[in-house]
Amino acid sequence: MEIREVLKNNPLVLAPMAGITDFPFRLICKEMGAGLVFSEMLSVEALVREHKRTFGMLHTDPRERPVVFQIFGSKPESMAEAAQIVSLGEVDFIDINMGCPVPKILRAGAGSALLRDVGLATEIMAAVVGASSVPVTVKIRLGWDAQSFVAVDLARAAERIGIAAVTVHARTKAQGFSGKADWSMIKVVKDSVGIPVIGNGDVRSAQDAKRMRDETGCDGVMIGRAIEGNPWIFREAKQYLETGVVPPFPTLEERRSIMLRHLNDMVRIAGEDIAVPEMRKHLCWYTKGLPGGAEFRERVNHLWGVGNVKRQIAEYFESLRTGIPVVHLES
Repeated sequence: MEIREVLKNNPLVLAPMAGITDFPFRLICKEMGAGLVFSEMLSVEALVREHKRTFGMLHTDPRERPVVFQIFGSKPESMAEAAQIVSLGEVDFIDINMGCPVPKILRAGAGSALLRDVGLATEIMAAVVGASSVPVTVKIRLGWDAQSFVAVDLARAAERIGIAAVTVHARTKAQGFSGKADWSMIKVVKDSVGIPVIGNGDVRSAQDAKRMRDETGCDGVMIGRAIEGNPWIFREAKQYLETGVVPPFPTLEERRSIMLRHLNDMVRIAGEDIAVPEMRKHLCWYTKGLPGGAEFRERVNHLWGVGNVKRQIAEYFESLRTGIPVVHLES
């Protein structure tokens, strides 16, 4: 599969987000209009050790494809072995994480830590490309800090090695997720290589998606934190790119329906004991900005049992429909 054609057909990309872009949520985003979806990042060390839960994260379905599974690690040999394992499954692309700024990942020499060693980063890319039976992409940041921009050098190295596309998060590791993403650097990288470039950083609306593509010439627009509780952003951005018109916000009924569907899918995939605590953050995000949302979030964060959570969702949306607040008596 050619990633250039995928992005040409639909440039909207769901970012890899730990604890968020699992299979149920990827499928929802795909149905909302995402052209390409990324998995959560997978530890190569866990993969080569056949860690049961990590292998469970490889679950996919034809409905979400094309799909990218992202791996992270710091050893070329382990990265190659993991790439071979992943690429034998139902996957269209493998992505190398060279952008995560989380301290735990950095201490392992992975993620953004590789921005400080272009030689090792290049060796890892070559090892993964050599071992994978599907095309390989890489996600990077501009550099470790403002004094060490390496995005152009890494992108050029990636192209020489045979990497199929590069995603540029237009911040440095030092910035984390603070400050403003420098979209001008996405354009610099795009103008420096011939492979597709996906832009990432500060895309919070349909209008932002179009503006990034117009300003940078990027082939794809990756949306990350703005999807939290808002998979509808893909529907909005897709229609805006195609027609110049943003569709209406989701109705309360659609929001309730997606919450229940997401919860049910998580229970089916992971089991109730894992699904309920994992879903709390999603349920909180889905109700952000809605009347009485703070009270709903306070209650749902203390609930166990999928039946209790479903009752709370039903009561909350009934109160929104009727305007009558839910009264919870102290026992």
